[in-house]
Amino acid sequence: MTHQDKIQIVEVLEKFIIQKGSANKVAADMPGVSPATLSQMRNHNWDLIAAEMWRRVAKYVGLSANEWNYAETRNSKDLLQFFSESQQFSMVMAITGKAGSGKTETAKKYESENKNTFLLSCNEYWDKRWFLRELLGKMGKEFAGSTMPEMMYKVVLHLNSLESPMIILDEADKLADNVLLFFITLYNELENHCGIVLMATHFLEKRIRRGIATEKKGYREIYSRVGLRFIELENTSYSDVQNICVANGLEDTLMIRTISKDCEGDVRRVRRLIYAHKRAS
Repeated sequence: MTHQDKIQIVEVLEKFIIQKGSANKVAADMPGVSPATLSQMRNHNWDLIAAEMWRRVAKYVGLSANEWNYAETRNSKDLLQFFSESQQFSMVMAITGKAGSGKTETAKKYESENKNTFLLSCNEYWDKRWFLRELLGKMGKEFAGSTMPEMMYKVVLHLNSLESPMIILDEADKLADNVLLFFITLYNELENHCGIVLMATHFLEKRIRRGIATEKKGYREIYSRVGLRFIELENTSYSDVQNICVANGLEDTLMIRTISKDCEGDVRRVRRLIYAHKRAS
């Protein structure tokens, strides 16, 4: 998301606000976007606004630069079902799959189509405070000047006020130990009310099992809370690649086979190859 993209989004957003009559009315139509966030965008206070929030607003105003059509694959179908079950029954799950298996894109789709769902893309540099900051930002809640206990209180209070909330922690294997263990605190505060999905590569399962074997603090508790099970996604099949290609305007059978052989089961690679073919054409 470039600076120019943000300027364009704000310009079109202003037109929508004029049409609707107020920023509050526009925000009411945008799941997960608060009037305060729109105000920050309009005032060019952009430093604390996550890229995902910009994408939500861009999609709403019709400026999504991502000309990419979603295609159903075995993994996306399974993931959507897992997410739905987690949210409906307030379940905690751990889902693992290879990099490029379509986890993130499917999670984004689910978040965009289901209210009270909050997707966090985790990073290595996060500490507990940054984790809460990102979560509050997703909820459209203010956090500036708050202590960590106050931030945690706001998170729990807001989630408890919602009907069937869910948190998806994408790339959870990137979290440092102290932040990963923070998941236990969230679970304890929100048990039987909020669904939580940990999503990562197979490294997360190896890390948890290694922590249990060495009796590392908290790891047995994490394993217990995800139901003593890691749900493993399938490898990307030729049929999956074909569905993605056709959904994005590529129907040449020979080219689809070439892409399937070259992508090594990585959906991101499929996307690159489709774009490369379109540019060459």
